[in-house]
Amino acid sequence: MERTANCLAKLDRMNKALRHDEPDRVPVSDFFWGSFVERWRKEKGMPDDTDIYTYYDLDWIVTIPNMDPHIKQFEIIKETDEEVVVRTGFEAVIRKKFADPMPEFLRFETDTIEKTEAFEFDDPWDERRYFSAGDNQIAGVGDGFARNSPPWIETVKALRPNFPVYGSQCEANEYLTRIVGPENLLLWVGLYPERFGRFIERTNQFALECLKAQIKAADVGPGNPGLMDGMVIWGDIAYRKDMFFSPDYWRRYYKPGLKAMVDVCHENGLPVIYHGCGNVSRVFDDFIEIGIDAYNPLEAKAGLDVVDLRRKYGHKIGFCGNMNVMEWAEYSQEELKAVVLRKLNAAKGGGLIFQSDHSVPSNVSAENYEYVINLVREYGQYPLQLGEYDIPDIN
Repeated sequence: MERTANCLAKLDRMNKALRHDEPDRVPVSDFFWGSFVERWRKEKGMPDDTDIYTYYDLDWIVTIPNMDPHIKQFEIIKETDEEVVVRTGFEAVIRKKFADPMPEFLRFETDTIEKTEAFEFDDPWDERRYFSAGDNQIAGVGDGFARNSPPWIETVKALRPNFPVYGSQCEANEYLTRIVGPENLLLWVGLYPERFGRFIERTNQFALECLKAQIKAADVGPGNPGLMDGMVIWGDIAYRKDMFFSPDYWRRYYKPGLKAMVDVCHENGLPVIYHGCGNVSRVFDDFIEIGIDAYNPLEAKAGLDVVDLRRKYGHKIGFCGNMNVMEWAEYSQEELKAVVLRKLNAAKGGGLIFQSDHSVPSNVSAENYEYVINLVREYGQYPLQLGEYDIPDIN
């Protein structure tokens, strides 16, 4: 399981960027909708098993252990050629129509504030989460549908020779939108702020122990890199215009749990990329205070601009994302060049990983995707030469 020289070069590139040093070039990777990968293979004339990360030799990849509150196989409620309805380890009932990009949550077993208080989590240290195959909602029910996901540690080992491999851990809000649903979550924050806050705290404690167990499973420790190179913490707390709840509520109940997870990662030598959709401007300073290494995905559709953020925050935090997928899909190549080269100004001095502002959807053509990747590879070489798109006051 030795790492290739190319993999080590990619790891050095990622680590330097996250330390705000200038590597050889700007790192680039992404998250992909399965429907985009299908379109990409078809338009490129590729076999059905062609791996896009390998084809473009992308710079990092994320893996997903079993983070479900309850470790259990899916309960199949209905299954046809067109759809499947399942109950998962989140005790949520989900309909997945195979032709649609995302599943539909039909109901949540935890549908009263009293049920949140009675809710019990399975052991976060249960080795099945990391060493056994099985169903889990995060990996199995999304833009695709998969049963019996392979053992997480085997996926890590298979990818590690060729890619920097990051683990995954949800924080409280990612869990709660799946345990109680977004409507109940927002309602109970307003109606029962302290009672629901205690459930947030219990959920983040579960997440923290899952994180510690995942790190141990990968044999990572202080001074021992083990099998994992970093951690993605998933935590959507905002929508297009603003946060789902007040910054003060987030600071009281969510922030301490997130900080504890970041601290554990750093104690074990793992950089943290925090993924949060929407406009989080009102707590960006908090992310810096916590010590998050890079923020993802920087949704351009939510009004975030990586050049403006670099100008405002300097090198206090790294950035991962911000390529507007709507522009990626609709713009001409000339227009895309202007967008990409402008955004590369934020890579001056390191601190930028180039990606989409969420994940690459199926309305992006293979031609446009490849064109942008090649632009980043060409113009993202250090020292950056951005010509007419250079912004002198960004450094």
